[in-house]
Amino acid sequence: MDHVDKIIESWHQERPDLNVEAMEVIGRIKQVSQYFVREMDKTLSIHNLNGASFDVLATLRRSGKPYGLSPSDLIASTMVTSGTMTNRIDQLVKIGLVGRTPNPADARGFIVTLTAEGFELIDRVLNDHVKTQNELTALLTNVEKKSLNSLLRKILSNTESLK
Repeated sequence: MDHVDKIIESWHQERPDLNVEAMEVIGRIKQVSQYFVREMDKTLSIHNLNGASFDVLATLRRSGKPYGLSPSDLIASTMVTSGTMTNRIDQLVKIGLVGRTPNPADARGFIVTLTAEGFELIDRVLNDHVKTQNELTALLTNVEKKSLNSLLRKILSNTESLK
């Protein structure tokens, strides 16, 4: 029995009239998510990064050459507020991992780009990050991962359509 089983068992005793199957699913997703985030944060902290800085650097890296995006593109990709993104960019500029260059499409704007140091760091961190993720899911077979991904995609697609 896991922690969620104990909670569900208690609800079955106290409120047998309730169908708590959804609570069981959501409880496990929440528990697993929290554990995964803690473990991935440990990996990031080895490189003096946190989830927020990693998110920006990884978004820029996966954008392809020239590894730069406008702040609004970064906001759309990371789903944070403009104030939050400005703070993240400022911190990354301060430590030399990203730079600001004029935006050729908007004279008033700028493009956030990876510096050489930022590019080298994010590639190194990505190797460790993916290794951690593989370790966290090593218990599952490839077939189980595909099945779980399909189910989670179905749930996520539904929740995104409700926004």
